[in-house]
Amino acid sequence: MTTTTASPRGRTAPETPLREERKGREGDAPRADSGLSPPAAAQAGSEGAAGAGTADAPRRPRLAIMGEFSAGKSTLCNLLLGTAPLPVRVTATQLPPVWLSHGRDAPWRETRDGEQLPLDPARLEEVSLEETALIRMFLDADILHLCDLIDMPGISDPNMSPEVWQGVLEKADAVLWCTHATQAWRQSEAAVWAEVPERVRARSLLLITRCDKLLSERDRARVLQRVRHEAGALFEEIFPISLTRAIEAEYDRQQWIASGAEAFSQHLLDLLQRLAAGEAAAERSTAPETPRVRPIRVRPARVRPATARPPRPSGPPAGCPPAALNPA
Repeated sequence: MTTTTASPRGRTAPETPLREERKGREGDAPRADSGLSPPAAAQAGSEGAAGAGTADAPRRPRLAIMGEFSAGKSTLCNLLLGTAPLPVRVTATQLPPVWLSHGRDAPWRETRDGEQLPLDPARLEEVSLEETALIRMFLDADILHLCDLIDMPGISDPNMSPEVWQGVLEKADAVLWCTHATQAWRQSEAAVWAEVPERVRARSLLLITRCDKLLSERDRARVLQRVRHEAGALFEEIFPISLTRAIEAEYDRQQWIASGAEAFSQHLLDLLQRLAAGEAAAERSTAPETPRVRPIRVRPARVRPATARPPRPSGPPAGCPPAALNPA
C-alpha cells in the first residue's frame, strides 16, 4: 500500500523520494526500490543562520527557483515544500527573493544596506522592492533538511530591475529553471541564462512545466526534442513535468510517475547529495591546517664502559735508584 502525506490542499499525496529519504534518516525504512541513501551533509544546522550548518557540518546546498512570469515557480515551490509558504494574496512576483530555510525562527528581511529587520508575515505585501534585498523565512519541511530554497521573482517583469535577483543568485549553488511547455525556452530566457555563472549553470535543472497543456504525445515529444537541442548543453538535465498533476496525485502513484515528478525528484536527490558532498570537501580544503609539531629527538648520553686500571705504584719505578727521587 502506498504511504501518503497531506498535500498543500489538505488532501493526500504519495510519498515522494524526498519524504522517504527524510524518513530513512529518522529511523524508518525507506522504500525498497528507492535506492536512496542519506546525504553526507544533510544534518540540521543552526536554524537562524543564513543557510549555515553547525561548526561540524557544512552549510546546506542552496537551490534558486527561477523562470519567467507564470512558468510554475510557485507551484514547484509548493510541491517541494508540501505547503504554500506565502499567504494566498501574496505572490513571489510581488516580492524580492524569498530565502527559505529549515527552522522555526521569525521571518526577517535584509535591506540593501545589509541591515536585518524583523518582518510581519501578515504584511508581506508591504515589503518595498527598492529597499529590500531579500526575505528570510523558516519552515519545518522535509526538503529544507536537505537544502535551502530561494524563490526568485519572475525575470520577465518589466517593472523589476534584474538587480533585484542578480545579487542573491550569486549565493546559489544550482537553479531549478521553469519554462512553460507551450512556449518553452524563449529567447528572453536564453538571454538571462547566459548571464548566470558557469559554475551554477553546469549543475542546474530545466523543468518544462505545464506539460498537461500539450494535448498529444507527439506535441510533447516535439517540444522536448527542440528544447534538448537548444538548451541541452546549458543544463545538467531537462525534465518535462506537470506540477499540478503531481500535487493532485493523491493515492495514485502511477499518476505521480506519469506527471514526471518521480524522475525529477530522484535526480534532484542525487544532485543534492553531490552538492552536499562538494560543500563538505570544499570546507575541508579551506579549513586552517593544524601546525605540524616536529618531535624532539633525545639522544641518550654515551656511556663508556668502566675499565679496570692498574694501581699506581707507591714506590719508585723499578730500576730507578733511590737517590734519583731524593737528591742531595
